[in-house]
Amino acid sequence: MTDVVNRRITLAVRPVGFPKDSDFELVEDSAFVSEPAEGELLLQTLYLSLDPYMRGRISEARSYAASVEIGQTMVGGTVSSVMASHHPKFKVGDRVLSYSGWQDYELSNGQGLHKLDPVHGPNPISTALGVMGMPGLTAYVGLLDIGQPQSGETVVVSSAAGAVGSVVGQIAKLHGCHTVGIAGTAEKCRYTVEEFGFETCLNYNDDDFALQLKRACPDGIDVYFENVGGKVFDVAYNLMNDGGRIPVCGMISRYNDTGLPNGPDTLPRLMRAVLTRRLLMRGYIVTDHGNRLDAFMSAMSGWLKRGEIRYREDITEGLENAVAAFQGLLSGRNTGKAIVRVSTEF
Repeated sequence: MTDVVNRRITLAVRPVGFPKDSDFELVEDSAFVSEPAEGELLLQTLYLSLDPYMRGRISEARSYAASVEIGQTMVGGTVSSVMASHHPKFKVGDRVLSYSGWQDYELSNGQGLHKLDPVHGPNPISTALGVMGMPGLTAYVGLLDIGQPQSGETVVVSSAAGAVGSVVGQIAKLHGCHTVGIAGTAEKCRYTVEEFGFETCLNYNDDDFALQLKRACPDGIDVYFENVGGKVFDVAYNLMNDGGRIPVCGMISRYNDTGLPNGPDTLPRLMRAVLTRRLLMRGYIVTDHGNRLDAFMSAMSGWLKRGEIRYREDITEGLENAVAAFQGLLSGRNTGKAIVRVSTEF
């Protein structure tokens, strides 16, 4: 096979606060070995998933997964094409769900790869990184297993225009719940209502956001799906009903903090609410719930086929623009699933 140059984006410096361009480096490996050995295969990245968890992976803070080391290729889920293979389970042209990270190519031994069915989906193939992939499963497990919504209950979803939140609201609606979304712009709120079917969506940047949320939830909140943290969480938990459930999926408003937030300590008030209202607040990591994958795939396939779930992909062209797209994700510029199209070769 003709030698290839492998571009990859590495972590140059651990970010302090919001990640800067200089915290990353685009490296070109002209000496990249593109011919797989026996038992190996060469993958070309087609699509790269960008997700909020990546901010935690470039920090030294304790987390559920190891930090990316300085000089290491940035981690990330990918949809890739098999370009060459000496592996018995994969042939040239196969499409796979992989974890190749922020790079054009990867030599793989086949471990951790999931072959994508060219006939039965997912279709389009990029949805394996979104509504039919990790974000979709995250929404499914968090809402149904932890939130346990009942028909007629009120479900409030933060980051409702995002890859996870938009699916949470739609699943809640399918279960007969009242759905209230929260997003950061009027345009995102409009899209959340018109395209994702939320009954209403509130802009947390409005001065009277707390009053708006109280009016939107006259009977209180039964399930609050937490993606954001900060002032949104402070307002929402005060409206929780007795026995309410709070699946904690993320805290994106705090990912770039370098210290404790300013203002009064609200923890005692939160703990009193948890105690006196018998609230369930549970954090979860989607990789702990692989046993739910088959049920999720079956349910989501049906919902999509029947047009009961809609999705949006926010696609950036080119690996060289991945850092800017990641910064946009962390600052809330995307609507729907953030994806980078790395290659158009099929």
